Amino acid sequence: MKHAGTLVLVLLAAVLAPLLVHATRRFVRVPLVVFEIVLGVLLGPHVLDWAHPDTVVDSLSDLGLSMLIFLAGYEIDFGAVRGDTLRRALSAWPLSLAVGIGLGFLVSEGEVFKAFVVGTALTSTALGTVLPMLRDSGQLRGRFGTVVSGFGAVGEFGPVVAMALLLSGRRPAESAALLAAFGAITAAAVFWALRPRRPWFGELTELTLHSSGQFAVRFVMLLLASMLALAGVFGLDVLLGAFAAGVLTRLVLRRAVPGSSEEIVGRVEALGFGFLVPLFYIVTGIEFDLDALLHDTVSLLLVPAFLALFLLVRGGPVYLFAPRDLGRADRLALALFSATCLPLVVALTTIGVDQKLLGTDRAASLVCAAMLSVLLLPALATRVRARAAETGEPATSAGPPERPGEESEAW
Repeated sequence: MKHAGTLVLVLLAAVLAPLLVHATRRFVRVPLVVFEIVLGVLLGPHVLDWAHPDTVVDSLSDLGLSMLIFLAGYEIDFGAVRGDTLRRALSAWPLSLAVGIGLGFLVSEGEVFKAFVVGTALTSTALGTVLPMLRDSGQLRGRFGTVVSGFGAVGEFGPVVAMALLLSGRRPAESAALLAAFGAITAAAVFWALRPRRPWFGELTELTLHSSGQFAVRFVMLLLASMLALAGVFGLDVLLGAFAAGVLTRLVLRRAVPGSSEEIVGRVEALGFGFLVPLFYIVTGIEFDLDALLHDTVSLLLVPAFLALFLLVRGGPVYLFAPRDLGRADRLALALFSATCLPLVVALTTIGVDQKLLGTDRAASLVCAAMLSVLLLPALATRVRARAAETGEPATSAGPPERPGEESEAW
């Protein structure tokens, strides 16, 4: 490894980040990922110049992003996110995409593929970042957490599909055919996952759960690797495979070992949030082009502009299509959480820079705005809900209730 100390520095930053969260929580609540990114920027070539990612560190970072999307896919309870909620989420995202690409043309001065990159980035939701925040603050349980999961899932999955169709370098018809083939295989895998598991699966899981065998954890990692490989075979973004793997894992574990599924996933989360996911965020900070941002006035001014566009393009349609049973505060909080983005913005801008569709200055503006969205929007959403609770605002609106049985419809 050319820079042998980089991995040590990255892991040191991963340890320092939660310590900083704990030390500053009395004064200000800063999300863990913000400290991870900022520490990465400080260690990187544009500040201290101590850390220089190589092949090993970059590979671990890519795996961390895949693990983040995998865990987001696992968190979604499609049994609860269905009916009217799912229809509304599926209606809000295409509107976001249309508005985003339209505004992307203005920002990109009419360059088509650059507009696709910018426009798609404006529609994403960092579900893998938002859900841990909701869980840590106790907001994930209940109706509000279910709605955030539904709208966030579409905001995570939609941009990945758009990436496969618009930015793969192939003709749209060819990309659509490959995406359909991947979807058919994934549907077959879902059918397999829904079948009753043989007794030996549960027995072996229980037998090795507290031993070095760890059959279930190994099975989950095999499933993740297989879906990543399948996406790669079809020439699709691996994040699509990671998301599908998370959904499949939930189905398999909940049916095969319902009593131990949370413990098994807890161990996978320990690997993800304890090692791989922090690597992704810290390396994102290390690779962040701070010079391109600070030495270009236009790029610097675009940061608050892009942050406003995240709210307008993603948050606006979500607010409009939010379920009618949510009160005004919850609708606003839902829009703020949905406009929180980062991982897919990093992925999209990386693709754009690699394919020379996007300059490093505009990429830095987008990523910086996404960082600010993670820092500001979830905290603002939590404050909005807390203030509504203090003033006695009802959690549900006074408008007409949803039709009986509407939420129990199959999706």
